[in-house]
Amino acid sequence: MKIFCGRANPTTGSMEWLEEGEDYDYHQEIARYAWKNSLNVKYYQGIRAAVSRVKERGEKAIVLDIGTGTGLLSMMAASAGADFCYAIEVFKPMANAAVKIVEKNGFSDKIKVINKHSTEVTVGPDGDMQCRANILVTELFDTELIGEGALPSYEHAHKYLVQEGCEAVPHRATVYAQLVESRRMWSWKKLFPVHVEAEDGEKIIIPPSEMENCPGVPSVCDIQLNQMPSSDFSTLSDVVTVFSVDFSKPVQSASTYYRVQLEPVKSGKAQIVLSWWDIDMDPLGMINCTMAPYWVKPTSALQWRDHWMQCVYFLPREEPVVQGEKLYLTACRDEYSVWYNLQKHKAAEEEHKAGVCVESPVCRCRAHLLWNRPRLGELNDQNRTQQYVRALRKVLKTDSVCLCISDGSLLPMLAQYLGAKQVFTLENSGVSCSVMEKFLKANHLEDQIKIVEARPELLKPSHLEDKKISVLVGEPFFTTSLLPWHNLYFWYARTAVSTHLASNVTVLPQSAALHMMIVEFQDLWRIRSPCGICEGFDVQTMDEMIKDSLNFRESKEAEPHPLWEYPCRSLSAPQEVLTFDFTEAVPQHSLSTEGSVKLLRKGKSHGAVLWMEYHLAADISVSTGLIQMSNEKGNCEWNPHCKQAVYFFSSVIESEILSDPTAVTYAINFDTKTGEIAMDFKLL
Repeated sequence: MKIFCGRANPTTGSMEWLEEGEDYDYHQEIARYAWKNSLNVKYYQGIRAAVSRVKERGEKAIVLDIGTGTGLLSMMAASAGADFCYAIEVFKPMANAAVKIVEKNGFSDKIKVINKHSTEVTVGPDGDMQCRANILVTELFDTELIGEGALPSYEHAHKYLVQEGCEAVPHRATVYAQLVESRRMWSWKKLFPVHVEAEDGEKIIIPPSEMENCPGVPSVCDIQLNQMPSSDFSTLSDVVTVFSVDFSKPVQSASTYYRVQLEPVKSGKAQIVLSWWDIDMDPLGMINCTMAPYWVKPTSALQWRDHWMQCVYFLPREEPVVQGEKLYLTACRDEYSVWYNLQKHKAAEEEHKAGVCVESPVCRCRAHLLWNRPRLGELNDQNRTQQYVRALRKVLKTDSVCLCISDGSLLPMLAQYLGAKQVFTLENSGVSCSVMEKFLKANHLEDQIKIVEARPELLKPSHLEDKKISVLVGEPFFTTSLLPWHNLYFWYARTAVSTHLASNVTVLPQSAALHMMIVEFQDLWRIRSPCGICEGFDVQTMDEMIKDSLNFRESKEAEPHPLWEYPCRSLSAPQEVLTFDFTEAVPQHSLSTEGSVKLLRKGKSHGAVLWMEYHLAADISVSTGLIQMSNEKGNCEWNPHCKQAVYFFSSVIESEILSDPTAVTYAINFDTKTGEIAMDFKLL
């Protein structure tokens, strides 16, 4: 069997489908399981209590474990005295691992691993399960609680796989919400007007009305709210309970809504609903685990988790609210997602009589399809925009013919306002063309700026009205880029349009540099840390599978992470390791470098962080990575709009941190044929 996987191609700026061997999907999936569940202790307590309650009733304890993974929860149940466990795992390599782990821990006679989706499991003398279970154990949740299909799975299990009145671990989940005002978070949903000081007065780039009134995309924005400083938002309401799900009773997955009344604790602009959940492992709520952010439970120790964070929901429109007035917050949900509306008292009553519409929001303006939330934040970053304005002022002349190569950029409009004679923008997709057309129309620039929908290598003189380009500009930003250096596609595009450039062309940015720094992570290293013995159970078989998968193909590759959400401290000074000259075409030969970096601080060298800096013009640069190191301890501030590249050292994966390395050697190779960067590091 062959598998096709999408990968960004930095030389073409597009996603390409590559044929991989049948092992590829296995290795990709296994690597995702490299996570140590901080809830294990709570699950074990809840399972012990559930088994005890069943035994006290004089019944046999029969457990159904949906999505067993390593088989850990089933082994907990067997260890707690369960008579038999059915462990369901749909992913075949994972199910095979569970069989080995169960056998290694001596539970093969008590646990049956079933490699099926739970909705395909049969019950009866000839079925997968001999009888219905009376204890239901699952870990089917995501940040939004229901995004991984928990509701349909529970609904089916109650109908066909478990007894009426069964015990469930967890027993219930409760979703909470809080209304806030936040310019920073609101900037992830809408584009603010951009002010430009031009020679003939102030110009303003405004978004089209379609975008102003667009509800955006329905997918949840999940982030580590514990890294959001309190100065970046203002709470307008107390925390309210939105809904609860009792997993021990039949669950309904059909679309529905929940309405709660709230009174603002202060006046302001309601823009955002922050949401999280907690779970009770037992009916009395004595064994509880919460995802609440730091300001809600300031006294409790915060547990770090990476696949359960907090949710940011954007209201359809900004609503001014007054302290003490009655408001209704409506949470609508379908099987997999939640979205929110806010109404004043009277409007809510009228809507209640008419019936609430539970259709999920859909982007109508297409801008939210072109620009993801970090990209909107980047476009709204006034300091960043000013760097481009300063650079454009330096290079533009009254006779400049300008070509912009970036996906859906504001640079063409900036160049026009700052005095370019003519501006062309090369757009790679129908979506970016459509969005740019709307922006040009909203700003009455449709006659001044020409949109060219063509790939750079297919650009013809007629597209440019037979003019030569004197200023080539790019941010650069391309929607297909995953790692920082994927935006080097600008260099390949610049090379492809060489014949259309004037001999004295100015390229902005003129060059780029790859920077690197060795860091110690506060928590992010845990996603690559082996589990070993977990709550007394040996799951090292899983660690070995993860290690093999990381070594399979991805071992010499970095992975993207938004480091503003994952604190780290620098152990070395930042170092420039490779440069890319955009004034010249991409060379035929690879660009390589090797050297060593001194470690200036003591700490655990978890990995290297890499990012790009773009040199726009003399003394004007923008960084996609490190913004500043704030103190002697080496605490870092990262660009919040970009993901940085993280290369975890093998010592993290093998759980062997060297005792005080003094330096790290590196070898980095940029393959100009593929646009990819290979790297290797050694701790000394």
